[in-house]
Amino acid sequence: MADKLPIRYYKPKSEFKFDITDIQNFVYDMSRCIKCKGCTWVDHTYMPGTKFMTRCPSAEKYQFDAYGAYGKMRIGHAMAEGRLDWNEKAVEIMYACTLCGACDVGCKRNLDLEIELTLESLRVKAVQDGVGPMPAHKKIADNISRTHNMYGSPAEKRTAWTTGAIKPAAKAEILYFPGCTASYINKEIAQSTAKILKAAGADFMLMPEERCCGNTLFSVGMLDEARASAKHNIEEVRKSGAKTLLTSCAECLRTWKVDYPKMLGISTEELGFEVIHLVEYADEMIKNGALKMKKPFQTRMTYHDACSLSRLSEPWTPYEGKRGWMGCVEPRLKRRRGSNGVYAQPRDILRAIPGVELIEMPRTRENAFCCGAGRGTREAFPDFATWAAKNRMEEVKDIGAETLVSSCPRCKNNFAQAVKAGGIDVQVLDISEVISAAIEA
Repeated sequence: MADKLPIRYYKPKSEFKFDITDIQNFVYDMSRCIKCKGCTWVDHTYMPGTKFMTRCPSAEKYQFDAYGAYGKMRIGHAMAEGRLDWNEKAVEIMYACTLCGACDVGCKRNLDLEIELTLESLRVKAVQDGVGPMPAHKKIADNISRTHNMYGSPAEKRTAWTTGAIKPAAKAEILYFPGCTASYINKEIAQSTAKILKAAGADFMLMPEERCCGNTLFSVGMLDEARASAKHNIEEVRKSGAKTLLTSCAECLRTWKVDYPKMLGISTEELGFEVIHLVEYADEMIKNGALKMKKPFQTRMTYHDACSLSRLSEPWTPYEGKRGWMGCVEPRLKRRRGSNGVYAQPRDILRAIPGVELIEMPRTRENAFCCGAGRGTREAFPDFATWAAKNRMEEVKDIGAETLVSSCPRCKNNFAQAVKAGGIDVQVLDISEVISAAIEA
């Protein structure tokens, strides 16, 4: 039978690797998109009805195919083959996207195409070709270069949140990395985290010279600058001797756990220390009895899955291999499908608090709708970010929740702005604040 197959089936296997610095690694993925729009719709198995059917913010907001992953794949494919050049609209399309991973999860349900990596690679190409990133992103890059934080605030004030009884240790197994937003804007998150660690009987230290994790730099394609941040920060943690890097920011978690290894060509395990989010630590402490939450929190509460803590948080492993007939690859490849993110821990924590009635929104876990703020979106497309938050708030109102909780300061701030702008009667909190309130006497 084999000797009768047409000659086209005997094409040599092509080499490829998950290297976002070269768009040619993802021509296969772009060319095999069949425009099924599985990236846009909530998986049919979990579709809650006709009201909340979509999971791609950019496709839903702009209502034009070019803004969906299927449109970006065609634009990128044409660029990779030299049939299309950048223009102002193409640049806007590539950046008017939260890189939330919803399209990647959707495609891996059907075709196993690497959509998220392709979108990241297209932004790297935009920077390589001198057309990216957006002006607002360049301002952030300048702030980080001058002051080592995305807001351009004085570097010496980064630890100003450590007041009163908050006393970091000179040496500890846990290194707490609050990130730019919790250090300068949402100090209540960093302070709540410190209180939780103290209540659990855990010492923590801070990085001697903490700098921005580089989340935005990486997300907009500025790989050289992001890689410099990664190398500096990783070296600082290794020198500290910390065994665990703990963060209360979902964006920071993804950057440290996934993007740093991705940029440096190593696996997450090769970092030399564990990277965890506060909810992972707190959940373990609650379950082993080291952390007790006895103060009631009487509210009807819902939890928002921050994209970088959920479908984007799975560990990174480099891959290099060959692709042959029907896309079969060797060696075998374990795909990151988004289903193994941090989902159970925050929910278990909230259910353990007396008085909390936890209810789920229609779109949840890997099907959750992005808040709209992350990965450079809020800065470059503020109207889009606000629209996405309002879209998500419709779910909160639909289920009658009184309190919306997330695990990322970027989510909290974007939702809070949407609540204020819309006059919505919903309390917006970070999960660190909820835990802290439940353990306080």
